[in-house]
Amino acid sequence: MASTVEADFPVDGILPKKETGAAAFLTKYPDYDGKGVLMAILDTGVDPGAPGLQVTTNGSPKIVDVIDATGSGDVDTSKVVESEDGEITGVTGRKLKIPSSWTNPSGKYHIGAKPLFDLYPKRLQDRVVKERREQTWDPPHRAALAEATRKLEEFDTKNPSPNQEEKLVKEDLQARMDLLTSLDKKYHDCGPVFDCVVFHDGNTWRACVDTTEKGDLADCKLLANFAEERQYGTISRQDMLNYTINIHNDGDVLEMVTNAGSHATHVACIAAGYFPDQQERNGVAPGAQIISIKIGDTRLGSMETGTALVRAMIKVIEHKCDLVNYSYGEASHWSNSGRVVDILSEAVNKHGVIFVSSAGNNGPALSTVGTPGGTTDALIGVGAQVSPAMMAAEYSLREKLPSMQYTWSSRGPTHDGALGVCISAPGGAIASVPSWTLRGSQLMNGTSMSSPNACGCIGLVLSGLKANHIDYTPFGVKRALQNTAQKVDNIEVFALGYGLIHVEKTYDYLCAYPQTSESKINFNISCTDGKRGIYLREPHHFKKPYVVNVTVEPNFFEDKSEQEEKIALSLQLALTCDAAWVQHPKHLELMNVARTISVKVDHSGLSDDVHFTEICAFDVSCVEKGPVFRIPITVIKPAKVNDETTYEMSFNDVQFKPGQIHRHFIQVPQGATVAVLNVKSLDKDKSCRMLLHGMQVVQQYQYKKFEFEKFVTISSQGQTTQAFQVVDNSTLEMCIAKWWANLGEVTLSYKITFHGVTLDNTRPTMQGAEGITRFNVRALLKNEDVSPSITLKSLVQPLRPTEHRMRCLYGPRDTLPGDRQIYGIELTYNFHIDKNVEVMPDCSMLSELLYESDYESQFWMIFDANKQCMGSGDAYPHQYNVKLDKGDYTLVMLIRQEKRDLLEKMKDAVLLLHHKLPSSISLDVHGTWQKAFTGKKVNSFTLAQNQLCPLFVTPTTTDKLPKAAKAGCFLTGTMTLLKDDLLSKASSVPFRYVLTDSPRKVKNGGKEKGEKLKEKTKEEEYAEAMRDLKVNWIPKLDLDHALFEEVRHENPDHLPLYMARLQALDSSKERSKKLGTIIDMCKFIISKIDQVALSSYFGMKTDTRPDASTIKVEMEKEKEILLEALVKMGCAQADILLDQGQTTVEQTQQSEEEGEQFVELPTVTEKDLEETMADIQKWAELTDAKVSTFSVRHAIYHKQFGRALKMLLKQTEDKNMKENDKKCIEMYTSLGWDHCVRHFNNWLLVKYPATQRLF
Repeated sequence: MASTVEADFPVDGILPKKETGAAAFLTKYPDYDGKGVLMAILDTGVDPGAPGLQVTTNGSPKIVDVIDATGSGDVDTSKVVESEDGEITGVTGRKLKIPSSWTNPSGKYHIGAKPLFDLYPKRLQDRVVKERREQTWDPPHRAALAEATRKLEEFDTKNPSPNQEEKLVKEDLQARMDLLTSLDKKYHDCGPVFDCVVFHDGNTWRACVDTTEKGDLADCKLLANFAEERQYGTISRQDMLNYTINIHNDGDVLEMVTNAGSHATHVACIAAGYFPDQQERNGVAPGAQIISIKIGDTRLGSMETGTALVRAMIKVIEHKCDLVNYSYGEASHWSNSGRVVDILSEAVNKHGVIFVSSAGNNGPALSTVGTPGGTTDALIGVGAQVSPAMMAAEYSLREKLPSMQYTWSSRGPTHDGALGVCISAPGGAIASVPSWTLRGSQLMNGTSMSSPNACGCIGLVLSGLKANHIDYTPFGVKRALQNTAQKVDNIEVFALGYGLIHVEKTYDYLCAYPQTSESKINFNISCTDGKRGIYLREPHHFKKPYVVNVTVEPNFFEDKSEQEEKIALSLQLALTCDAAWVQHPKHLELMNVARTISVKVDHSGLSDDVHFTEICAFDVSCVEKGPVFRIPITVIKPAKVNDETTYEMSFNDVQFKPGQIHRHFIQVPQGATVAVLNVKSLDKDKSCRMLLHGMQVVQQYQYKKFEFEKFVTISSQGQTTQAFQVVDNSTLEMCIAKWWANLGEVTLSYKITFHGVTLDNTRPTMQGAEGITRFNVRALLKNEDVSPSITLKSLVQPLRPTEHRMRCLYGPRDTLPGDRQIYGIELTYNFHIDKNVEVMPDCSMLSELLYESDYESQFWMIFDANKQCMGSGDAYPHQYNVKLDKGDYTLVMLIRQEKRDLLEKMKDAVLLLHHKLPSSISLDVHGTWQKAFTGKKVNSFTLAQNQLCPLFVTPTTTDKLPKAAKAGCFLTGTMTLLKDDLLSKASSVPFRYVLTDSPRKVKNGGKEKGEKLKEKTKEEEYAEAMRDLKVNWIPKLDLDHALFEEVRHENPDHLPLYMARLQALDSSKERSKKLGTIIDMCKFIISKIDQVALSSYFGMKTDTRPDASTIKVEMEKEKEILLEALVKMGCAQADILLDQGQTTVEQTQQSEEEGEQFVELPTVTEKDLEETMADIQKWAELTDAKVSTFSVRHAIYHKQFGRALKMLLKQTEDKNMKENDKKCIEMYTSLGWDHCVRHFNNWLLVKYPATQRLF
């Protein structure tokens, strides 16, 4: 052998427990393994069948409850039916056999239907769609296409010169081949639709889902609410997707719970997995039980919603959970406030839940912690660390590296000065994932993994405390974690927090100090400006020493604090700080009242860098227990750009080790709008992977608003140049980091150069009605090459609600503790789409706000005219674009809040519907007012420093505007100024173009019609108007109404009258009995039209008569009447012929026996049908939309189903109608394309649901 095999695998690094002391703690206290602790996993939904999540260490069920708080799995089961002969008819129309083993004293069944793909996570849907196509579509489709091709080739061989009749046969064969080719290209699997049955068995509610699609419910799993029996079902062997159910609202809503992703199962296994036979794979607290609460909405690709989070907290409190793990979060515009944040904080501060959350994966720049984990005072935010054992076992690194923070782990401080990251924990693991992934386990990393690791560690601590009957509060536990966390060399406090969590030290701390004065108190720190810490970052902070008043207010834990304890509170505190540049009082006596101290930060002697310190308050009676509270102080002193010629800052020969970060804080010069970063590698031997991260903090904006992030690989002696937007007179952090797992050292040189061209309006808007609009540009830094351009890419249509409805949201899942009812306001918006387009709905008043919003949530769904849900979205509009075909649509939005008065304010909320333009529109930019008229555009020029230069923009022409553009709408796009390609995009600013009324199009000069009307008297006009009104009512009245005879008596030659009667006959419910009458009426109408004269008119090349336009209108009307009469006659003739081919003597006798009146239809021959077709072809092509109803029948009669199907599909493209789709399925059946029948039968159920999807 060439080398020695190392047989001992580093199993300790697979799911790390040694680093936190968890492994040592379990060795010392094996019974404190999480027993008695209940954790809630708020995530994508835990798979109840996953390995390691079946039982706890004492054999108890691991998963106590499985809940979908999002509503994405809800099924409307409000329809109630009773069985007949042991069967019921499901919503899909399938007959469902009720098993004799079921007990249902009432005999009533609630029924609903659920499309399977509504339950699938995206990754599973992609896999199943691919497999279903390969198994059920491709083989029969290839066979059908081969057969169609063969038949067409045989026909061409036998009929080299086909006659008219044979041409139709060939057309049919060609259509079959074309259709099969098209169907294959357009294949889109909607998946099956399952019937759902809910009933009460006398003891509890139960539900059964017909996953077989055959209606034999005995073969399907009968389930109760998971919490009652802890049973789950599996959809199929193919998908391996496990599901559970919960039933709400007295059987009217069935909640089907599946995963929105694999994330939650992995997280749950880290926190509490238990493998009896592979204990090295155990989670941190294997004895703990869990509750799975799905907050990642499947409709939104697993995005969390406010609705789900509030419902989740209701369940957490109901189940009296000890811990919550939340490995989710978003960037927010402000910290520690908002409806959802308040609900999460209430669970901690009032109900004693310890809430652990990920800090975020948006580092390495500072102030990138996510909400809620890093920004909410009540929560414990966890950063992510990687240890040498993890590097070996999880990542198979070829070299050993020291422990470090992952490069991407988010950093503090928060925008309001709090530290942000509370503690850190290992941020990677190989752990269980759901069965549907077809994997047993998987490596994942992120603060999503460090959070459940920390949560498991806290679970161990709580297990010990409970076993020894030691009381604790969330405040005491958090303080213990902070005061005992392990410091790690070379990891900054903003990344690490107070240190790496240490289980045994935390446990010992809480055992040693169980009843301290502050154990039930959360100290609220508030500075004069409302911040939770002192955070100096911007240039205006450094004009003089910073003096601020800091208020400390004790808030007692509500449920466990006695009044006497509040009265007795008297803490004598020593205040300390290790920074000489901070001045503060030395002592503070704190009672149950807010106290204020003055703090002075003298930053004058500090270097241009980041500096952190804290004022720590120690109880003088017990200093060894550590700080009672802390006041964080962060000072980021930016460097000024000294080079006022090129405005460039250079950093040369900078060394980088794996995971090493170099931060540079720069005061962006006045007038700068773009920064260009150039990074060069000086290494001759190897490439390097670098994360470039620029960040500016602007008040009331989330950090992503002014963030630049780029992950790049730089080759040996290579370079990269990146440009990004900046805000002037603000501090820019430029962070250059070597990826943590990129081995070896590297030397880089880099420079940052600033450019700037500013507009007099940072959000330029142009009113189309103003004509020419002026904008002024100026270069404040230096001469700049400018090439202005404006490109518009979206049409924005403002919509007002057509209806609003206040709803009391029914049921315990929407009722907060204390019977606090949640309400919702449902806003309905109607709109029309003229042509296929991609739209983005945006309720701008609430957009980009989730945790920090005053409202609990907003959620919208778009429905077509058939109630099919086309798409949905929530707080982040840019993530949800919906492709819509031509037609009418309804958008319904639900906004939730506990306070009705806040909801009332939203009843007129305007929705902005963004339409993506098929091609962008450019506006012309000119250098002078005069050139705006001559049409000469400005190309590029050099703008001298401090020179003010005007630009003149002219409006676009009407023909370039989309059809949907109306007054009140506006176009959006960008305006770019700088010439260089790299700078151009970075210098772009949003541009808005407001539309005005389009010019009116006047037909025929508005003369002929007016002249004709002048020739009539008022009495004649009145008589015509009354006649036309009566004619319009004829199709709306019963066939035996006297109105038709009355008008015919007065106007025997008025063709529109007979057309109205024909329309009434053709749309009658008894049309099949009136076919003879329809044919007679059509013949009468045709006889009234001089077809020779009509042919002569349309054969004319030019009509030179003075009233030619009036004559044209009349002749066009006459042609339309003739064509419609011929088509309706042809349809009636075809129906008679088809009926004759299907009706037997026995069926006629049966109809007479059942009391139905038998109507003898007129005799129609095939020759009659062909003559009618020949007449129609004189005036229109058989493929014309006006003729297609006849063409379809004609093709069916001749069994030319390919031709018929092609025309039916064309009709369906124009307008989705269930009857048309059913006819198409009949054609697929007649053609023998059974795979298409199955496929489109599923689509029929999806496209035409019985009710709109539930919120």
